Amino acid sequence: MTQPTKLRFGQRAAILQHGGISGTVNGKTGLSLLRYSEADVVVVIDAESAGRSLRQLTNLPLPKEIPIVASLREALAFEPDVLSIGVAPSGGRLPDAWRNDLLEAARAGLCIQNGLHTRLNEDPDIRAALRSGQWVWDMRQEPPNLPVGTGAARTLSCRRVLFVGTDMNVGKMTAALEFDRAARASGLRSKFIATGQTGMMISGDGVALDGVRVDYASGCIEQQVMKHGVDHDVVWVEGQGSLINPASTATLPLIRGTQPTHLILVHKAGMTHLKRFPHIAVPPLKDVVALNEAVAAGAGAFAPAKVAAIALNSWGFSDSDSRQEADRISAATGLPCEDVVRSGAAGLLRTVLS
Repeated sequence: MTQPTKLRFGQRAAILQHGGISGTVNGKTGLSLLRYSEADVVVVIDAESAGRSLRQLTNLPLPKEIPIVASLREALAFEPDVLSIGVAPSGGRLPDAWRNDLLEAARAGLCIQNGLHTRLNEDPDIRAALRSGQWVWDMRQEPPNLPVGTGAARTLSCRRVLFVGTDMNVGKMTAALEFDRAARASGLRSKFIATGQTGMMISGDGVALDGVRVDYASGCIEQQVMKHGVDHDVVWVEGQGSLINPASTATLPLIRGTQPTHLILVHKAGMTHLKRFPHIAVPPLKDVVALNEAVAAGAGAFAPAKVAAIALNSWGFSDSDSRQEADRISAATGLPCEDVVRSGAAGLLRTVLS
């Protein structure tokens, strides 16, 4: 079995998305692949939405209409090379009903990108079906021989930009990808560092932080930053969780492992309370900025890292309402604020570089 790689230009990808278009399960991985993958996505598999228009269902600016089919068997007619699991059901475990699709994909010669906690390489039938040159990438697992964090990333000369949020699932990965895209377009040696399975599928490397034991969480992030920081002018580290979310343990090790030079705060427009905890109000963004900066500095134990800008996720807002909300946040915090998906990240990038 060869080693997995990122989806690349010329590859033909199918996305397993059962229930992830209608919103019954978390389908952000597949939707992000549709927007950012370098591969040619030729078909989406979703029994609930088969035969319908993907453009109309997702409102994504797709360059072409991509067919939605009900099963892997139907998807094979479109000659994919890789099957990417684009949904995360409850608990991140593989539903029994999906196993036949994955086994059929392996038998048909497809490589598989797997972001679930269920490890397909441990399934004897799937392993037996793999041929030479075929791979299954179980990315949600701890890399071997991880160190503990040491704070070594502070010795790097590159800019280290970490994305922090007011909640989970507010668009930290998307914002980081947009900044990386803008930086590369400007001629910088830029690297997006993935810390979750979706970013790993897009970039081809990184680490799934939620598969790492907490003792080694900052160490694994430090390892990634040290690996890429030497050869790049700027690294954009995908954020996870939030310091104000009681279920999140990810942000602190990301801060310590990255030793950031800059922070970007990501916020969902109109959000007043945490999505999963409606009894917890989002504090004024000026206070959230101060909290993240204080934690990053560690009372002076570490170098200060300021929030350079606020990346606004205004999905579902009109252009005018998005602009109005960005201006309101900028006035309240004294920081530049933009929806980088709508307007691109070039303007906020100049703030980071200055």
